[in-house]
Amino acid sequence: MNTLFLGLIAAFCWGFHDICVRFLSQKAPVSACIFIVLLTGLLFHTGLMATTGQFAPIPAQAVWLSLGAGVFFVIATYGLYYAFQRGPVRLVAPLIAAYPILSVSWAALQGTSISTLQWAAVFAVVSGVAIVAALSDDSTDAVPPKGPTILYSLIATVGFAGTFALGQRAADLSHEMPSTWVTRIMAVALVVALGVLLKQSFWPGRKALPWLIAMGIADGVALLCVLSAGTLPDPQYAAVTSSMFGLLTILMAWGLLKERMTLPQWGGCLVAFAGVGYLAL
Repeated sequence: MNTLFLGLIAAFCWGFHDICVRFLSQKAPVSACIFIVLLTGLLFHTGLMATTGQFAPIPAQAVWLSLGAGVFFVIATYGLYYAFQRGPVRLVAPLIAAYPILSVSWAALQGTSISTLQWAAVFAVVSGVAIVAALSDDSTDAVPPKGPTILYSLIATVGFAGTFALGQRAADLSHEMPSTWVTRIMAVALVVALGVLLKQSFWPGRKALPWLIAMGIADGVALLCVLSAGTLPDPQYAAVTSSMFGLLTILMAWGLLKERMTLPQWGGCLVAFAGVGYLAL
């Protein structure tokens, strides 16, 4: 149950993060947005470790796994930002939310026993998110060609699955706090290197900065939650529940902004939560 709860916390945090991505990516350089969010996440994580005194050496294998997770996280982040920048949400969100299928498939290849009903529950969660996301975006605005958008979304999907697989393994071998810290250091270093190499901007503008800092803290909490599940039974299911970020974003808009929810969307919510409920048994 703790694994699923960590995934849900991550989903709420990434839901907030992605609302902001869709808005800010239209107004500030994507490279600058990514840099500030990841740097804030690193500083947040460093402060958390300093406060709790959890700096500790980790095995060499865990270091390499954490570095690999950092590479995949940068891939996922760039894919997500560019996909949401292009839109529409009804196309992007369901594709990115499919990463749990890869996470559970990887766990199965590693020898974890996944029953038919558990597979059905995973597909229920992914399908429910897809239904809600697809029906939520009724924009008639012109959008760029779908081919590159689909490619960016699939890159993000693979990136998130790789991040969670390697990061959870590293946390299992050592401790989630220092291993996630290594992942974040690697991610920031890669973004800086890419920015310098491609001569990209690192400054998003004063108006975007407070939002990006808030997004970085939310991203820091979310990634820590999912990677921390590596020390718990069935860590792959944290990835499953975290994929509900798109659904929870829409639910937050309904509850806080009074946006309308249709009956089919409520049906998609029911399907997704039914899948989570079964995995919690």
